[in-house]
Amino acid sequence: MTTVDPDADILRAVEPDPDTLEQMELEDPYRAWLAREGVKVIDEYAFEDLAKVELGPWERKGGMGAALNIPYPVLINDAQLVEIRPGGSSEPEHHLYEEIVYIVSGRGATSVWVGDGPKRTFEWKQGSLFAIPLNAWYQLFNGSGTEPARYLSVTTAPPTMRLFKDDDFIFNNDFVFSKRFKGEDDFFSGNGTLYKGRVWDASFIPNVPDMPLYSWVERGAGGINALFEMAGNAMKGHVSEFPVGTYKKGHRHGPGAHLLILSGDAGYSLLWHEEDMSDMVKADWQYGSMVVVPSDACYHQHFNTGTRRARYMALGYGSGGTAAGLHTPFAGSGLGDVSQKQGGMQVEYEDENPLVLDLFEEECLKRGARPDMRRYFPGRTEFKVKLPD
Repeated sequence: MTTVDPDADILRAVEPDPDTLEQMELEDPYRAWLAREGVKVIDEYAFEDLAKVELGPWERKGGMGAALNIPYPVLINDAQLVEIRPGGSSEPEHHLYEEIVYIVSGRGATSVWVGDGPKRTFEWKQGSLFAIPLNAWYQLFNGSGTEPARYLSVTTAPPTMRLFKDDDFIFNNDFVFSKRFKGEDDFFSGNGTLYKGRVWDASFIPNVPDMPLYSWVERGAGGINALFEMAGNAMKGHVSEFPVGTYKKGHRHGPGAHLLILSGDAGYSLLWHEEDMSDMVKADWQYGSMVVVPSDACYHQHFNTGTRRARYMALGYGSGGTAAGLHTPFAGSGLGDVSQKQGGMQVEYEDENPLVLDLFEEECLKRGARPDMRRYFPGRTEFKVKLPD
């Protein structure tokens, strides 16, 4: 605090007695909401198998669930893993945060509606992906009478809770976002439109592990890819697949992403912030795993050390206009696949730390896969690992 002496040209600081002041208690509204929900919270960067994560009761969801968060101070989006009992259903709900749902296991159906309008119901199975329109009512039904159904939702709940700080406003607001969804009968038909830049615009994708993908030369190593636009959301996503014995170029994009492994029997991701990679974290994965990239400042890189092509899906908060996110809507990718030398956020193979290729070749040989990356390093003459003839 400062005061101004009208007869002087200086500011004089007023130093209060610290013993007379209380410490302000800061509370994260999102974490506080989770506590009120009574839901199980798991803070990890990587999950070996989403189908086997242990859940706890979650009354709002009408079954079992857990919030899968990362040990990071600022969450841009969260993941909610929910299981519906055989023959059961979730509780109807609506809310002012966005949500994209991926079916981890099981089969069933979802009904979506606004106000007193008609319910639009569509069926789903393991591998399906769909978006819940903002603030629309929805309910999920397990189509099996003997097996549970499990789904993962990636949502914008954290920033929404921090902005409004009011459960009643978030969960009991009757406003209809008709420009996003007004009950169209074909909204969840599974039909979509492919735009330039590999952008697939659809609110329901019946089977993500088998959907067509398209060449993504910029990311390297013969990878293919498709980007998602869903229900007019700021939440974005993409699916990528790359060959055996290869890895993608290191990159970053804002802000953060949940990476689900849809196929492949072995691989890993590297995450780091420091230029020399001294803080590097290695997250191993397999089919059914999830790795969470914590922030837009975090570089990461994905490696296929298995004997099958690896396909993964990234879901997270995206961007509009020209801001860097998971991608720039309807204009291909943003800066995430542009070289650092051109002002982007991608590390070209020739610029990466030599330890990246060395580690990859070691891991491939452990798994029985033949590494096939040296062709991308024509100027490198010395290698740590001796490859079999």
